[in-house]
Amino acid sequence: MFESAELGHKIDKATYREEVPKLRAALLEVQGQLSENGSFPVIVLISGVDGSGKGETINVLYEWMDPRFLSTHAFYAPTAEEKARPSMWRYWRALPPKGRVGIFSGSWYSAPIAERISGEMSRSAFDQRMDELNRFEAMLVNEGALVLKFWIHLSKDAQRQRLTDIEANPLTKWRVTKASWDRLKTYDKLQEVAGHLLRTTSTPGAPWIIVEGTDDRYRSLTVGKTILEAVQQRLADKRPPQSAPVAPALSPRIDGLDVLSALDMSQSLPKSVYSPELAKWQGRLAELTRHPEFRKRALILAFEGSDAAGKGGAIRRIISAMDARQYQIIPIAAPTEEERAQPYLWRFWRHMPRRGRVVIFDRTWYGRVLVERVEGFCSEADWQRAYAEINDFEHDIFHAGGIVIKFWLQITDEEQLQRFEQRAEVEHKRFKITEEDWRNRDKAGPYHEAVCDMMDRTSSGTAPWTIVEANDKYFARVKVLQTICERIEKELKLAPMKEPKVPKVAKAAKAAKVEKVKEVKEVIEVKAASKGGEPEALDAKAEAAE
Repeated sequence: MFESAELGHKIDKATYREEVPKLRAALLEVQGQLSENGSFPVIVLISGVDGSGKGETINVLYEWMDPRFLSTHAFYAPTAEEKARPSMWRYWRALPPKGRVGIFSGSWYSAPIAERISGEMSRSAFDQRMDELNRFEAMLVNEGALVLKFWIHLSKDAQRQRLTDIEANPLTKWRVTKASWDRLKTYDKLQEVAGHLLRTTSTPGAPWIIVEGTDDRYRSLTVGKTILEAVQQRLADKRPPQSAPVAPALSPRIDGLDVLSALDMSQSLPKSVYSPELAKWQGRLAELTRHPEFRKRALILAFEGSDAAGKGGAIRRIISAMDARQYQIIPIAAPTEEERAQPYLWRFWRHMPRRGRVVIFDRTWYGRVLVERVEGFCSEADWQRAYAEINDFEHDIFHAGGIVIKFWLQITDEEQLQRFEQRAEVEHKRFKITEEDWRNRDKAGPYHEAVCDMMDRTSSGTAPWTIVEANDKYFARVKVLQTICERIEKELKLAPMKEPKVPKVAKAAKAAKVEKVKEVKEVIEVKAASKGGEPEALDAKAEAAE
């Protein structure tokens, strides 16, 4: 794989001086076109062996290009803040917006390579990680990004000579450390790991470009011209975005039975039961979110549901059990200009909580397979591939210590209409009802189908959906709280909450009360019978006595 990068490629000074001015002018021109076009970002990964000139290459690009539309991110050992979040979080946040060029010095490949060389990561785990990164890059490409990955190569002898020359120069000596020489000792292992990595992650949408790094002029011109030609070609491509779906067709429901139609929407709780149950589960949630083990995990609560299904009311009952410094509520509406310039999931990536914290999403990343699908705000290919991208996203969260709990609150059309009318009549609730809410009722069928498809494709073992029968708000709120508590108990491996023991005195008092009610009923029945009372009256009196 590295043979062509060990041939001794060189560019003489005269050729270099002749080529550079033309290349610089062309790069500046194409950067201006990219900024004006604003339809895609350019992501450049600079990787390779130590001493191969990765840093010098980035410096040359800054010299040749307009730094106003260029950003560079160097990644070293993760900070405490980064360790408390998914491993991809720091890369997610660094992605350039559309119209910009982002250079990554070190990338999402750096840590797996280091762990594989040191033996901390098995071959199977490494292959699994490469597969995950392939899917991540495929998502970037499908979102429109131009991904250019450069591996700058040196032979073992060339690397040794390079380190020696850098160390001999007083101005660059600081760049060579003991770790640099130590890594030379693992050169053969690096080539084995890197060769496997390049082979498994060089994809049609994001191929690796291997560049020999022995000659600075050759290396710089090769990287600069590759970037220029790739951006020019992309800007000249007038073909429409991919329109064909990339996921298998959804299976028809020929018997009409699905996860929503099978619900028992009559479930309810009387207020006399609701109040103590609410207090019980709120108290348990308060205990769990303050438990020492919870500091090792993050909690992500995702709320979706029918309009007026009670998502806000359920969220208020959750946060009343927690410390306000511990949670954040993220309401999701139409994306802003900043958010539209990034991959679809970016606006959710950046709100991922650190360990010990809670983030509650009022509407979520499922908008792509619900609202955007039904309303036609994205292509069929976009929402079809979104299922897999969302599953990968939630998988990353879980394996970073996150607990993902997803709720769909369902109400019947009749209940929804009643709540809409009530909102329209109550002054302080009118803001909750819009023309769009009324219009969405006409699309109940397509939304029903979209929700069922979403459940089938994204309810996983690590992030299952909980469907809440929400016609009765009391029942819905208690079910939401109970589900959260039981899931946290399971993830933290804690014993389930025990029912409070009723003192013997209280039990005796309750039994005596029941007996007293029975006696009163019997007296009423006897008296009424002797006077010829109506059955309805008897029932009313007995109920009053009780």
